[in-house]
Amino acid sequence: MTLFPRPEANPSDDPTGAVVLAQSKGASTNTIVVIGAGTMGAGIAASASAVGCEVYLVEPAAAARERAAAGLTKTLGRLLPDAATAEAAFGRIHLVESVAKASPADLYLEAVPEVLDLKRTVFAELDRVAPADALLATNTSSLAVGEIARPTGRAQNVVGIHFFNPPAVMKLVEVVRAEQSSDESVRRAVEFVERLGKTPVVVRDTPGFVVNRVARPYYLEALRAIDAGAADAEGVDAVLEGLGFKMGPCRLMDLIGLDVNLATTRSVYEATHVERLRPSPLQERMVAEGRLGRKSSRGFYDYGA
Repeated sequence: MTLFPRPEANPSDDPTGAVVLAQSKGASTNTIVVIGAGTMGAGIAASASAVGCEVYLVEPAAAARERAAAGLTKTLGRLLPDAATAEAAFGRIHLVESVAKASPADLYLEAVPEVLDLKRTVFAELDRVAPADALLATNTSSLAVGEIARPTGRAQNVVGIHFFNPPAVMKLVEVVRAEQSSDESVRRAVEFVERLGKTPVVVRDTPGFVVNRVARPYYLEALRAIDAGAADAEGVDAVLEGLGFKMGPCRLMDLIGLDVNLATTRSVYEATHVERLRPSPLQERMVAEGRLGRKSSRGFYDYGA
């Protein structure tokens, strides 16, 4: 049973071809494999299980699987209307140590850290074990989908499905069409995202896609202002939130993780060499010191032990 109704599609034409809302033709993704049980992978797994998908969540480390299980229980408890429904959804998630331990699936979605070689290793394995007609997707936030797909012999089956943090809550999802992605693969990705009750936006495989490309100045100018002594983090956030932003840039970087945010900035800068997108020395120092935000209990703000 689908617990959330599928929204009506709202297609629109975009003359640039950069951003297109695509129309779905009905749900067909029933079993998915998510590789990586961190914040993003676990949140994606929760979203899929909540709408009736059978989910295999792959995580090699036993301790990480235990943390994921505890987090999934909390996420599903918040996401679904009652304990029985949440328990049933949790029962559809199977935590396994390798892709080989998962059942054959309609969709394989990689959500490992933003390291190109690591993602390529995952896709090389998926090319060996996934069914020939499976959709292969990466949750990368800024790396080139075409480069991630390179180890496979089926680049036409590969797309980006970029969720935002926290993935169980955020509605927007970028569906990234690489140069070799087929229309059918993009359609299936859009269909899957809509089944989750989220809003898919199809974008081209360009550095940072749309959201992270546009968002870089929001973070970087805030970091430059702090570095120049114009204001502290609290002051910068107060100004931006006073202008109507739901979360100031420093508070948002703490939520995302300064290391994750920095990795995205580096990726966009290395792909574009646009000077205003150069990573901030202040952020680099904070990451080197282990001040990563909420996950390390300290970033721009102190979150306690």
